[in-house]
Amino acid sequence: MGCDHDHGLDENGKLPVPDHVQEAIRTLIRWSGDDPQREGLLDTPSRVARAWKEYCEGYNEDPAYHLSRQFAEVGGYDELVLLKDIPFQSHCEHHMAPITGKAAIAYMPKDSVVGISKLARVLQAYARRLQIQERLTAEVAQCIWDNLQPHGVAVVIEAQHGCMTGRGVRTPGVGMVTSRLMGCFLDDNRSRKEVLSLMGY
Repeated sequence: MGCDHDHGLDENGKLPVPDHVQEAIRTLIRWSGDDPQREGLLDTPSRVARAWKEYCEGYNEDPAYHLSRQFAEVGGYDELVLLKDIPFQSHCEHHMAPITGKAAIAYMPKDSVVGISKLARVLQAYARRLQIQERLTAEVAQCIWDNLQPHGVAVVIEAQHGCMTGRGVRTPGVGMVTSRLMGCFLDDNRSRKEVLSLMGY
């Protein structure tokens, strides 16, 4: 299945936000030290709630759906397919802080290929959930592996985490790199070096 968006919009064309959700956000505002009744914050609870529905719209999406249309007529092409520098934003499940970065996704086709935009859509479907970078990397790779059944899959993600840059140790500019290699990219040293080199690692 594809996306399952809620079309029950209010008279202003916006997603209605239940009272208990807005009250939860007001509670957080009060606990943070501000007054949810002051003018600048009156509409904040509904805005925040709708924003989080958008941030997490990946829960309403089946990433595998994007790989369902495949093309077998590739003119004998059986070499590396690589899409790199794919921007994404997610939120960490520990602090709900932003994760911002880029991904490189590669596969070695066996019998078929998919449109290149579909690789980015798989990434976005998983990224738009509460995540940790390690799991995001593994999920994207596993989805491509299971649905395309290629000779190999390689996913490398590099990102900065708001839970490090905006709180805690407060170290902006620090990037975290995670990778998942499967099939020939894991088993064959030459293939592994080739794909990582083309990705820039």
